[in-house]
Amino acid sequence: MNDAPNTIPASAGSVTGGVRLMLRLEGLAVLAAATSAYFLAGGNPWLFAIVIFMPDLSFLAYAINTRIGAAAYNAVHTYILPLVLAGAGWALGIESLWQIALIVAAHAGFDRSLGYGLKYASAFSHTHLGAIGRKAE
Repeated sequence: MNDAPNTIPASAGSVTGGVRLMLRLEGLAVLAAATSAYFLAGGNPWLFAIVIFMPDLSFLAYAINTRIGAAAYNAVHTYILPLVLAGAGWALGIESLWQIALIVAAHAGFDRSLGYGLKYASAFSHTHLGAIGRKAE
């Protein structure tokens, strides 16, 4: 019997095998496409260097609790945010929003390609691509 009813195994809800590989390759493809589009469109290398790891600031929300931390992390590590930014940039005619959208998409793709999946509220190390960190199985 499980003594900790709120504990979820690190493997629960995680993809494995060929599906996991495909999701990681998809992330690599997004990284390559977004980065290429950014620089082919004349994006500033300094802006790219400054913004590329800004989504990781969402880790700070874990100081509140894991539920809020996971929600904050997931909000900036899905492809939804870049699509919203790109749509707003297109609708409003603001080129910098397009550029930031490409950088954020590249970051999300980079993380996925390395196996860092979207977070579950159960623990920072519990992701849809499997356990990460020291507790990885």
